[in-house]
Amino acid sequence: MTVVVGFVDTPEGRAALSAAAHEAVSHERRLVVVLAAPRGGPGPDLDEAAERVRAELDESGVRHEIRHTARSGDAAEDIVQVAREEDASLVVIGLRRRSAVGRLFLGAKAQRILLDAPCPVLAIKTDSD
Repeated sequence: MTVVVGFVDTPEGRAALSAAAHEAVSHERRLVVVLAAPRGGPGPDLDEAAERVRAELDESGVRHEIRHTARSGDAAEDIVQVAREEDASLVVIGLRRRSAVGRLFLGAKAQRILLDAPCPVLAIKTDSD
């Protein structure tokens, strides 16, 4: 089985990656990183982020694969689809604190992943939250 992590190069994304790598190693699972483009769309920054993630995981000895979200243009949908394809045992996502009004609602992408994923979802906050 596999651990799938949704990754954007943000503090929340890095916290999710760290937790997912720990889970993968602890349970002797392979890690699939679903790399989402930043709001501006894919570009050289996405390739640089992929290389940093690859180097970090290679150094830590985590068995891994990195995939770019290019299928639907919707990171939540892509993460859920990869989790289904991989028969994932766990999906890991990062969360950030929202504004006073936003606290009433969970982010739309996070909510869709939580509701649609075919396995348990671990939501990680950053240390600053």
